[in-house]
Amino acid sequence: MDWLARVFGFERHALFTDEDGAVVHAEMRLGPGIVMLGAAPECEEGFNVYVYVDDVDARYARAREAGAEIVRALSDTGYGSREYGTRDLDGHYWYFGNYRPALAGQAASDNL
Repeated sequence: MDWLARVFGFERHALFTDEDGAVVHAEMRLGPGIVMLGAAPECEEGFNVYVYVDDVDARYARAREAGAEIVRALSDTGYGSREYGTRDLDGHYWYFGNYRPALAGQAASDNL
């Protein structure tokens, strides 16, 4: 959670631990949105998370300055988003961008 706060600017919202102090559920806030985190069984594959942000360029600069592993450089996509991707310390992929499904759908229908 500290890494998510330092690298991406998330703020702790809630934290629940078991009797041994292990995190069983946590919530991190980014702007008006909340990401919920929880313990998961061991698995070989991680997960992907896409987080909508208003200022993707500033978020990208912050992640790079904090030493995040960038797996997809900041770029404009063909579906109307500006985004980048990183991998966290546990191997999970986090993508940040300004993708808006409703606007992307409208752009697609305009091209029909």
